[in-house]
This record gives sequence, structure tokens and C-alpha cells, in this order.
Amino acid sequence: MIVAIDGPAGAGKSTVARATARALGFQYLDTGAMYRAAGLADDPVAADLRLADGRVFLDGADVTEEIRTPTASERASVVAADPAVREAMVAKQRVIMSLGDWVAEGRDIGTVVAPQAEVKVFLTASPQERARRRAAELGVDVTSVLQDQTIRDERDRTRAASPLVAAEGSVELDTTGLTIDDVVARIATLAGAHA
Repeated sequence: MIVAIDGPAGAGKSTVARATARALGFQYLDTGAMYRAAGLADDPVAADLRLADGRVFLDGADVTEEIRTPTASERASVVAADPAVREAMVAKQRVIMSLGDWVAEGRDIGTVVAPQAEVKVFLTASPQERARRRAAELGVDVTSVLQDQTIRDERDRTRAASPLVAAEGSVELDTTGLTIDDVVARIATLAGAHA
């Protein structure tokens, strides 16, 4: 089974997907980490990206910490708009998810990477809440995060290759004011209905 969790930056995708995978006993695919690592690569299309034991490797080097910086986030958004990079990433993600049960999160899992996913969720939250969460995570100013987020949201929604949209058949879940446990429970219920 594949549980596809899509949504904009700061909606809680990574946190929720990781917790949902644990709750269901599934594997977790952090596609955002793949794009962040690709953003650091000299050649994002040919980069050797590996995820292992919660670590991210780019051409053999551990870049787990480096990919969580604001600069890496910005570069990830830029390379993600490149159709050649998206094509290479989608191919890698499909290979990874070809065996076993997965919870995968990103911006185009349910629309492009795994349109056959049994469970599709589109996580969202108010722009202010998303900026507050991201600012707290990064230890930076909320106002600047909100400005950057607005630009990134627009870029993600309007890009030609795999724009950010809710997948057909997805359940939209607004996480504003919900706890992680609340969101995970709702997704686990959806997965249970398809088991």
C-alpha cells in the first residue's frame, strides 16, 4: 500500500508522514530530502542520492544536516521546477516504492509519482501557521519565512512540471490547530479503510 501525502511547505508533511509510517508499520520516503540534496549537487539529474537509516547521502557524502538550511530549501525549490530534475527524481522515487508499504510525502506524490496510491492526502494549513511552524523549526523570523513561503508557494503552484495541486480523489486535511496525533489518526483511519 502507498499513502501519498502532498501539500505546501510548512503544512506538516514530513512530521506527519514520518509519524504515520511508524503508526502503520510502513516505510517512510522523504522526497523533500531528495530534492534538497539534488539542490546541492553540481548535476542534480545525475546525482547519486541515497536515503538510509534517516540519513541523506549525496554522491557518497552525508548531507543530512546541510539540506535543512534555508539556502538548501531555496535551491530545492529552484531545481524542483526543472523538468529534467523532476523526471529523474520521479523515476528514483518509483523504484524505491516499488516494493513494500510506503508513506511518501512531497508536492506531487499523488498526482505524478504514485497516482495509483490507495490513500491520497493533501495537507494544508493557514499561511500564517505554516510560516510559524517553519520559523520555529529553523529558528528564524516569521515575517521573512512568510515572505519566502509566499514566493515558493507561487512557484510550486505555477511551475510547468508537476505543479502543486491536490490529487484527484485526495482527502484535504487542514492541520491548523490540530495535533500531530490528530492528523496521524485521521490518515491511519483512511489507510485502515483501504487495507
